[in-house]
Amino acid sequence: MFRPEKMCRVSVTGSKRVMEEVIESVHDLSMLHVTEYDGSWEGFEPGNPVDGADEASDQLVTVRSLESILDIDEEDAGPKRLVTDDALEEDLEEVRTKVNELDDRRGDVRDDLRDVEERISTMEPFVTLGIDLDLLRGYETLSVAVGEGDADEVKVALADSDVDTFQVFDEDSVVAVFARTDESELQDALVGATFSQLQIPEGDGEPSEYLEELHHRQQQLESKLATVEDELGDLRLDYGGFLLAAEEKLTIEVQKAEAPLTFATTENAFIAEGWIPDERYAAFESAIESDVSEAVDVEKLEVAEYDDGHAHAREEIEHEGGGGGDATVGQTVTAPEAEEEEEGQQQEVAADGGLVTMDDDEPPVIQDNAAPARPFEALVEVVNRPKYGEFDPTVAFFLTFPAFYGFMIGDLGYGILYFLAGYGLYSKMDGDVMKSLGGVAMWAGGFTMLFGVLYGEFFGLHQLGEIVWGGNPPMHKGLQPVYGNYAIAWLTISLLVGMVHLAVGWIFDFVENLEHGLWDALTESGSWLLMLFGLWAWVFSGANGAAPNFLYTAEEGIFAGHPFAFGFAGLPPVNLFTIPVLDAPFSAWLVLFFAGLVLLALADLIEVVEFLNVLVNVLSYTRLAAVLLAKAGMAFVVNLLFFGVYVVETDHGAEWHFGIGHSPAHMLEQGTYHGHEVTSVMFPGLMHSGVAALVGGLLVLVLGHLLVLILGVTSAGLQGVRLEYVEFFGKFFEGGGKKYNPFGYERTYSNDD
Repeated sequence: MFRPEKMCRVSVTGSKRVMEEVIESVHDLSMLHVTEYDGSWEGFEPGNPVDGADEASDQLVTVRSLESILDIDEEDAGPKRLVTDDALEEDLEEVRTKVNELDDRRGDVRDDLRDVEERISTMEPFVTLGIDLDLLRGYETLSVAVGEGDADEVKVALADSDVDTFQVFDEDSVVAVFARTDESELQDALVGATFSQLQIPEGDGEPSEYLEELHHRQQQLESKLATVEDELGDLRLDYGGFLLAAEEKLTIEVQKAEAPLTFATTENAFIAEGWIPDERYAAFESAIESDVSEAVDVEKLEVAEYDDGHAHAREEIEHEGGGGGDATVGQTVTAPEAEEEEEGQQQEVAADGGLVTMDDDEPPVIQDNAAPARPFEALVEVVNRPKYGEFDPTVAFFLTFPAFYGFMIGDLGYGILYFLAGYGLYSKMDGDVMKSLGGVAMWAGGFTMLFGVLYGEFFGLHQLGEIVWGGNPPMHKGLQPVYGNYAIAWLTISLLVGMVHLAVGWIFDFVENLEHGLWDALTESGSWLLMLFGLWAWVFSGANGAAPNFLYTAEEGIFAGHPFAFGFAGLPPVNLFTIPVLDAPFSAWLVLFFAGLVLLALADLIEVVEFLNVLVNVLSYTRLAAVLLAKAGMAFVVNLLFFGVYVVETDHGAEWHFGIGHSPAHMLEQGTYHGHEVTSVMFPGLMHSGVAALVGGLLVLVLGHLLVLILGVTSAGLQGVRLEYVEFFGKFFEGGGKKYNPFGYERTYSNDD
C-alpha cells in the first residue's frame, strides 16, 4: 500500500537459434521491463535487429504518414481486423498511391487559393481608391506612389520637399500621389509622412472588375478544395480501420525485430535481462519454458529491497550449485545447449562479492494502491512518480485531501454538485488523467456532503440542520456571533491537524532513513519530530504568555465545555528554571526542541537555518479554518441578498436568520422569534422587494452560488493540494521513479495472427 510492488531482476539466456521464439513468448506475456545492455561485459556485444526490421520500420513510417494526411483517429477504427502480410503489401501501396495523389492535388489547390487570396488582399485598397489601374503606371515624366496613410501629412511632406508639382488623391486612408519627379526623390519626400506604400498590381481598367474576377476564382478553388477534401474523407472512412490496424501490427513487428538491440549477445548465444513483479516470476518462467522447450534458461537474479531506490540490497536467491545471489561466483550465463555451441564463453557474475548485471538500473515502479485510492495517483505524479525505495504518498493523500476539502466547503448542496461533476468526468472522459480527476472530485464531493450534514447546511441555508438535527447540528462553521467560539475551535484544530500531518511525513522519512542506520534516522528525521513536538507543546502550555490564551487556559479555552467538551485546558508549562538575563522561565518542553536542534546540526549544519519550519509549517494549516470561514461568508452573502436576514438576540449572542418563510421586515414587526427578541434587519432581501427585484435576485442567487462553487475548487482545492505538496510531501518525498513499461503491446485495432 505505502510501497510499490516488489520487483525482481530476471535473466533469459539461450541459443540464438531460439531467440526469435523467446522474443515472441516474452512479448506475448507483456511482463518483462527490459534492461538495455550497457556493453560492459567482455566478449558480449549488443544484438542486431531481426531480418525484416528495416522493411517493417519503413512501412510503419508510411502508415503513420498516411494517417496524418487523412487525419485518422480512434473513432475511425471500426471493428478489430486481421491484417496479413499480403494486405500490407497490396492494400498499403494502393492506399499510398491514392492518398498521395489527392494530397498533391490538395497542395496545388491550396497554393493557388493562397495566391488568389493574397491578390484579393492587394487589390482591395485600389478598389477603395477608385482609380483605374492603367492610370497608375506608364508615365515618362510622372512618378506614382499608392499606399495607406494620412493624406494631410503626405501633402505637408511633399510641400516641404524639392518636389515642385504634385497631386494627391485619397479615399478612406488610401492615398495616391502623382508627382513630377523621379521615383527615388518621391520616396525620399514621403519618408517623414504616415505612408505605407503598396505594390501596384498588374492590369488595366477598374480595380473592382479585377476584384470580382478574383472572388470568382476564389470560389472555384474553394469548391475544388472541398471536392478533394471529400475524396480524402471517403478514403479515411474506407481505409481508416485498416491503417490503424496496420500501424498496430507493424509497431509490434518493429518492437520484436528491434528487441535484440537491448540484449547481450555472442556469436551463438544471447542474454536478456529485465524486471518483473516478483509474484509473477513463477508464471513468467513457466510460460517461457513451455513456449521454448529447449536451449533457454530463465533465472531470477535478485529481488530488489525497499532501500534508497537502488537494487543493491537484495534477498538471497538460490541458484543451481549453491550460494545466494550475492555470493554467486563464476555462474555461467549461457544455457546448457548454448554453452555447447559457444564453448568457453562464460561470464563471471561476481565482482567484489556482488552480482554483476547488465546495468545498475533501478527497478521500475508499479504503484500498489487499493482501488479507491488509485485516482489520487495522478495527483501524486503531478509532482513525480515515487521512487522504488521511498514511500508512496498516494494513500496518505487519499486519506487527507478529501477530508481537508470537505471540511473547508462543508455543504450538502455544493457536495452533491461536486460529486456529480466528478462522476461525469469519470464516466464520460476517456483519458486516464481526466478519469482520475473525476474520481478525486467524487471523493471530495462525498466528504463535502458529509461535513455539510454535520454543519447542517444546504447551499449555505441552515434548514438542513433543523430537518436532520432538530435545529442543533453537532458542528457550526463559526460565522455567526452566537457560534463564534467554533471559529476559534477550528483554528486550534487546524493547528493540531497540521502537527499530526507533518509528524506523519517526518515519521515516513524516519523509516526511510533507518535503511542507512538509526543515527541517520535520528539526526535527519527524529530531530524535526523532537523540534515539532517540543516547540508546540511549549506553545500549548502558554509559551510564557506569548501564545493566545484560548490554546491553554480553562477559563477562556474552547475545550472548557463549549463547543467541544474534551476537558483539555492546555499542557502544564513544566518550568525548570528562570533564565537570568531574560528573567523568563525555561520550560522542559523546550529541552525537546533544543535537543532536536542539536541533532539537526549534527546531521547537516546548513539545515539549522530552517529550524523555524516547525512553527511556520504548522501555522500554514490555519488556512483550513480561514477558507472555511471565507466560503461560509460568501454563501451567506449570496443568500443574504436574495432572502434577506433578520437578527435575533439570544443569551449566547446574535443569531442570523434568513427570511425564507417570512420577510425580515415582518419578523421585526412581530418582535420575537422562538421567544427571543428580533433586534434588527440586516438586509430586507430582493425576494421580498417586488417582482423586478425577485427576478434580479434569482439571477444573483444562481450566479452567486455558481461562483462560490467554482471558487471552492480554486481556493479549497488549491489550498488543500498545497498543504499536501509543500508541507507534507516535502518532508519525505522526492520522486523520480521509473515507470514500469513491459515489453509487449495491448492490441486495440488488430487481431493477433
